[in-house]
Amino acid sequence: MPTRSANAEWQGDFKRGGGTVSVESGSFTGQQYNFSGRFESGPGTNPEELLAAAHAACFAMALSVGLTQAGNPPESLAADAKATIEQVGEGFEITRIDLTVRGRVPGLDDDGFKQAAQGAKEGCPLSKALAAVKEITLDASLES
Repeated sequence: MPTRSANAEWQGDFKRGGGTVSVESGSFTGQQYNFSGRFESGPGTNPEELLAAAHAACFAMALSVGLTQAGNPPESLAADAKATIEQVGEGFEITRIDLTVRGRVPGLDDDGFKQAAQGAKEGCPLSKALAAVKEITLDASLES
């Protein structure tokens, strides 16, 4: 199995400094990140946004696998993830991740879809890696 990598560089102090982040595949390189982009409404990306993107992608793939293996391959899945960071004590923690998925899956009812989505939420590798997050919610429904 492959090992994936990314890199980040930082210059300066916490509030006035900044850095860049890139991924091995080259799908994005030199993306800026800084204090204002993470804790305010400033420009640039941030670790929580990247984590949310990775979790949404992993979850959607896991759901597709589960649905296909159960004989109901999806026409489409649209997954979103929102990662919340909060100050806890002296530091910061990602306190919750909210997953939302809408799917088009011929031959499957809403209850079956919700059950498959719950299985994907519990089984996707990023959900497992994020077990320290206090709450990961799920809102799943079929589109007509």
